[in-house]
Amino acid sequence: MQLQPILASLRHHRLTALLLTLQVSLTCAVVCNVVFMIAHRVDQVTLATGLVEDELSMVQVIGIDKHENSQVRHATDLIALRAIPGVTAAAGVDSLPLGLDESSYGMCASLEALNKATADRSMQRSSGCVQASIYSGTPSELATLGLKLVDGRDFVPGEFVPAQPGWVVANVPSVLVSRSLAERLYHGRSALGQSVYMEARPAMRIVGIVDTLLRPRLRAPAVNQYSVMVPSMPGDNEITYVLRSAAQDRQKVLKAAVETLTRIDPDRLIPPKMSRTFAQVRAQYFQRDRTMIGLLVASGLGLLFVTALGITGLANFWVQQRTRQIGIRRAIGATRGDILRYFQMENFLIVSGGIVPGIMLALALNVLLMQNDELPRLPSYYLALGALILWTLGQLAVLGPALRAAAVPPVVATRSV
Repeated sequence: MQLQPILASLRHHRLTALLLTLQVSLTCAVVCNVVFMIAHRVDQVTLATGLVEDELSMVQVIGIDKHENSQVRHATDLIALRAIPGVTAAAGVDSLPLGLDESSYGMCASLEALNKATADRSMQRSSGCVQASIYSGTPSELATLGLKLVDGRDFVPGEFVPAQPGWVVANVPSVLVSRSLAERLYHGRSALGQSVYMEARPAMRIVGIVDTLLRPRLRAPAVNQYSVMVPSMPGDNEITYVLRSAAQDRQKVLKAAVETLTRIDPDRLIPPKMSRTFAQVRAQYFQRDRTMIGLLVASGLGLLFVTALGITGLANFWVQQRTRQIGIRRAIGATRGDILRYFQMENFLIVSGGIVPGIMLALALNVLLMQNDELPRLPSYYLALGALILWTLGQLAVLGPALRAAAVPPVVATRSV
């Protein structure tokens, strides 16, 4: 394939080729970032919580009698809930992953790190401290949630301490931590048996490590798994009961749980919107992300479609303009394959001319997104993916007009004057 005739033709149609190149550049910049944003949000929507999500249902209960013994009330409720047909486990908790209700405390690997962090009031400035989400719950919380214990043991009954009202963490002797938090605090050393520290509280011993435990509110990917479980019993009359059952029994179990709790105490409040499965909790948390994914997919496909129309339209226009030239080339021995390759190569050069500045524009756009939307840096392979998409799109878009040009008979073409 001779490049000289192609380049001469592009110079002859300089303005048209330039406009198409600019369109390809803009499409490349937007598509690279759109694909990255879609992948980033899909990663978030599919994050593992560590729970047996398809087996869990929740019922929130708010007692109105401020003088009743909350410990006795919750123990009575749990006995009744565990007796419901289909319920395999039940526990009372203060919050759940993706549940939005978050208690966050500074956790330090040593007393020295805690003192340093307390002095400057910033856990981020001490390498031995992080902000971690705290989960409080009744006995059997680990089994009810289905969390995977990778090292150590679960809490034993003697370790549970009543929390203060509002589930303020009590002075507990032991904790369970997520694997991610253990690795962050102890940098590869074994965390089991180590002591961790929170401000104004005695040391707590790590007795177990769970594989995965997501936070109630997502933050940066690196810290989303920084979670701690404490053996803290509910300290007031507001509590969320978690029920574990077979997936197909969840709705039936939810209905029975509400009826059971109402029968035990008809005066307390059970908000209908807070009686739901964990699948509904996840769906509600990521509702905006799923909507945004749909909008990004639609906008990306729309932009690619418009670009493909531009390439196809320009190729059709040039085929009409060059009918006589095509016929002359056919008459002097050019094959249909030669004509087809000519248009494909011409399109490849135009698209390539747009991809190069498009990549630089994509990087600039990513910097703006990093500053304004806290998006991570655009990996280089997304630039390669964007270029591949546009090269493929260009070849597919020009294929129809190129085949039509290659099919022009030499006699017909030479008579079109």
